[in-house]
Amino acid sequence: MAENTDDLKEIFGADAENLPQKDWEKRLQQNEKTVPPPAPVPPPAAPQNSLPPKVPKGRGGFWFFVLLLAFCVSAVCGVYLTVKPGMSCPEEIVTDKAVLSLSSSSKDNSGEGIAWIKIRGVIAESDNQSPWTAPSSASYISKSIREAAKDKNVKAIVLDINSPGGTVASVQDIYSELLNAKEQGKKVVALFRDVAASGAFYVAMAADKIVAEPGTITGSVGVIMQAGNVVGLFDKLGIQVTPITSGKYKDMGSAYRPMTEAEKALLQDMVNDTYSQFFAVVKAGRPNVTPEDLTEYTDGRVFTGQRAFNLGFIDKLGGEETARQLAGELAGLKDPKIITRKKEGLRELIFSFGSSMESKNLSKQLQSVSTPRVSYLWVY
Repeated sequence: MAENTDDLKEIFGADAENLPQKDWEKRLQQNEKTVPPPAPVPPPAAPQNSLPPKVPKGRGGFWFFVLLLAFCVSAVCGVYLTVKPGMSCPEEIVTDKAVLSLSSSSKDNSGEGIAWIKIRGVIAESDNQSPWTAPSSASYISKSIREAAKDKNVKAIVLDINSPGGTVASVQDIYSELLNAKEQGKKVVALFRDVAASGAFYVAMAADKIVAEPGTITGSVGVIMQAGNVVGLFDKLGIQVTPITSGKYKDMGSAYRPMTEAEKALLQDMVNDTYSQFFAVVKAGRPNVTPEDLTEYTDGRVFTGQRAFNLGFIDKLGGEETARQLAGELAGLKDPKIITRKKEGLRELIFSFGSSMESKNLSKQLQSVSTPRVSYLWVY
């Protein structure tokens, strides 16, 4: 109580001891109302040199940079290997010959087998001069046939064909290489896929046997020459072409002027001569076809593999396994291995990309219009 009295003296003065209890309680309540509230305490100030808290960054940017760097390095290496292939390989493994490999489930390790050579698309030489373009298709096929003919392990060649034909000279070059391979003792089997028409049919006439599916489109024995004419377009654009020639037929077939009747007659004679070569090849390659059927079905028409089999233009209905077994039978091989050319990987990919880009060049397209070609080609 003494302690409480002292506290009251400090608040109400010396007479607080003589005040009645209800009076000093009233004074105490008044005093609590008049006492100012305590001043708020300010928060501690942050140091001037402090940095905002770091937010952890994701690692997506890092991996994107790594992938981009890897892509750039691989692209540079691919270009370097394409332009300088000799600098990237030891001298002892650099060769001009095609690399052949055996692939078969057979347990025969003698190394003898079948060369499987594919023909895809239009058969023609390439006009591309770029170092990024693939080897021209017709030359590449002819080279493959020559190498297979020289290989002692190759006993037969299967020509896997899916093509509407091609230019006359390119088709005849492949045909001649197949005849040379046969002279060196190789057996040849032609396999028709979806389409084996015109020039592709011509090539197959060198084969010992021909295999096709019943639904294969084949035939189209004939010649076509297409000459473009851009006179109307040039008139609208105000363009004129003035040829200066050494003779009146030097610009025969030009796309920049109408063709005369005399020129048409000359070109028709050339087409007829080329057709007679085609007809002779079919007659020699398919001796079992009757003269009547030979004349009727060599007028440019196409027909199915089933009809071709009935007429004697092909020897057997079937697919690639039928062709493989037939080639092995002709060559005296049981369960024959298939000898194929190894792919060139990145270099081949870059070449194919360059070829596709080059083929879209406007100047190449105009050249194809302005330069007519005689072709064993099924145009559909």
